[in-house]
Amino acid sequence: MNLLKKLCLVVGLVFAFAKAESQVVINEFDANTPSTDTAEFIELKSDAPFFSLHGYVLVLFNGSSSFTTGMGRSYYALDLDSYTTDSNGLFVIGGSDVSPVADVLLLNNTIQNGTDAIALYLGNDTDWPEFTFASPSNLVQSVIYGTQANSIQNLINLLGQQPVYNEAINGNNDTESFQLKMDGTFEVKAPTPHALNDASFPSYIGLSFTTSKLELTEPDSFDVIFTLSQAPTAAFTLGFSFHNFGFNTADYTGATTFTIPAGQNSTTLSYTIVDDALDEGDESLLIDLDNNLPVGFKRLKDREELFVIDNDFQVAGYGTPLAPTYGNVSSSAPANYYNIINQLASPQLELAITTLIAEENIVRIHTYSDVTDILKEADVSPLNSNKVWLMYTEQERRVINFQTSSSSIGKWNREHIWSRSRGRFTDIEYDGLSDGMSIWTETNADSLRHGQSDAHHLRATDGPENSSRGNSDYPEYNGPISSQGSWHGDVARALFYMDLRYNNLTLVNGNPANSTIGQLGDLATLIQWHRNDPPDDFEMNRNNVVYNWQINRNPFIDLPDLVEFIYGNQVGQIFTLSEETEVLSQIVCTPNPTNNELRLAHIISPVALFIYDAYGRMVLTQELNQDTTIYHDLKSGIYLVHFKKGNQTRVEKLLVR
Repeated sequence: MNLLKKLCLVVGLVFAFAKAESQVVINEFDANTPSTDTAEFIELKSDAPFFSLHGYVLVLFNGSSSFTTGMGRSYYALDLDSYTTDSNGLFVIGGSDVSPVADVLLLNNTIQNGTDAIALYLGNDTDWPEFTFASPSNLVQSVIYGTQANSIQNLINLLGQQPVYNEAINGNNDTESFQLKMDGTFEVKAPTPHALNDASFPSYIGLSFTTSKLELTEPDSFDVIFTLSQAPTAAFTLGFSFHNFGFNTADYTGATTFTIPAGQNSTTLSYTIVDDALDEGDESLLIDLDNNLPVGFKRLKDREELFVIDNDFQVAGYGTPLAPTYGNVSSSAPANYYNIINQLASPQLELAITTLIAEENIVRIHTYSDVTDILKEADVSPLNSNKVWLMYTEQERRVINFQTSSSSIGKWNREHIWSRSRGRFTDIEYDGLSDGMSIWTETNADSLRHGQSDAHHLRATDGPENSSRGNSDYPEYNGPISSQGSWHGDVARALFYMDLRYNNLTLVNGNPANSTIGQLGDLATLIQWHRNDPPDDFEMNRNNVVYNWQINRNPFIDLPDLVEFIYGNQVGQIFTLSEETEVLSQIVCTPNPTNNELRLAHIISPVALFIYDAYGRMVLTQELNQDTTIYHDLKSGIYLVHFKKGNQTRVEKLLVR
């Protein structure tokens, strides 16, 4: 049972009828089901089969003590105008795991566990804006359930007197439902959605299906087996679809209609995934049954999810953190980006860095859902573009195996390196929405809650290992036993960034209590981790990716020597950008866009020039010793210009017309 929902053991029920004999009643409901309430449902029953529910509205009321959202205010309303009951006079509204499948699908965990109320009214959903108080006007029937005396009384005052029933009378409140009896009272029994409460056997023929495989790799074949709970007297035919975003009929071979002959219970269809040459990424394939079943048939489930592994992945030109490479990925920091910190010493140096990486009206923060998309790119495995690299466990995991439910086994999720509870990071508006790079929230050094979705300290991690770390300090947490520590420097530099990015966050020596807010340790360990595990190409690539989204960089990746001037053995000394950085920052490349010439100015020291096309192929190289004009015959397109001096590289985009 979802702990975020209010637990309840006793259910109170109240009936108020708008007319002497109601044509529609609340026949059964189950608000309290195992785990995240994916099997919760409400069942309505009409006196006659195939009865139109036009003119009815189902309303759910919050009985909590909240003065703004509870005390009998509505939190959900469903207009029933377009719906009709089935051959048994039944109609079910429920979660994704209700079986047979609900007629109207609710988002999982919609029906609150109590103390709350379910009510059926005459009217429309527009009569019940969110947070409207319950009323006896036009009320057909209401059910109040819960244990909190004050909350029950609030709902009674609004909806009328009622007897009280104990939902846990059999000790199985998670696995039983309330069912209406002929005498108008309710009893607690095993749930029977889509079946009459007093029926010994299901009053329908159930349709289900299974697949021979749940994970496929191009060009695998697989079977789908369709099964009825009893043999039909006439041939049963139904359509279905394979779909999900880009997956379509070009990606498989096989029929999308099946027939089970009269007198038989099942049939099997075979399919093959097309092995194309496109890198479409791994895909989640959904099998969806059509909803136009004949009378007397019900879908026991309506969909199945399969994973299709694309064998056309890309391999990056740099190594994993376990097999690191250096110098293959250059910083994408703009020219002069770090000039603000040049020739400064602590504490002015720290203030300048904070100004740079938290600059208001420049730096952006995105939603927590956007972070998932950022990590798919920033933490992509160099060995396979369809996988992410998991930090602590130092392994790959498929991008499509992102954790979306309470189960984390075999899944990856988002790890806050500065733990959320110890930073007191909170959600921002629309955090549940992935709205892309072009929509962002403004931020500054005082916007501490934005640490919730700052991708510079969020990493793809194994779900269970994320839980193992919890909110511990480092090295109080030092990874799983098998860890080789390839992530040590990454963690250190992420925390150095957070220390200066947000006011009220401080790195300290030692290991403060895990409940300490605003402090994290151990600083001495982090400094050593940074020295032993310098920034590699993997880390530089993710710095570039995050910069594209947030318009700020982690300076300790681009300029690792900064650590010594702020935390290490050169504190108090003046930090000077390297000669190479100075030389590269002054170069001016014009015009851009260009036609057939490129003018390079302010070259004060020898520099190597490399130009790469969009496919990463070097198309031009030249040593530059002075201001120069280069005449070229490059084709129209986008190019990357690399200026390289020593270990430093500056990269610019060049548009050729």
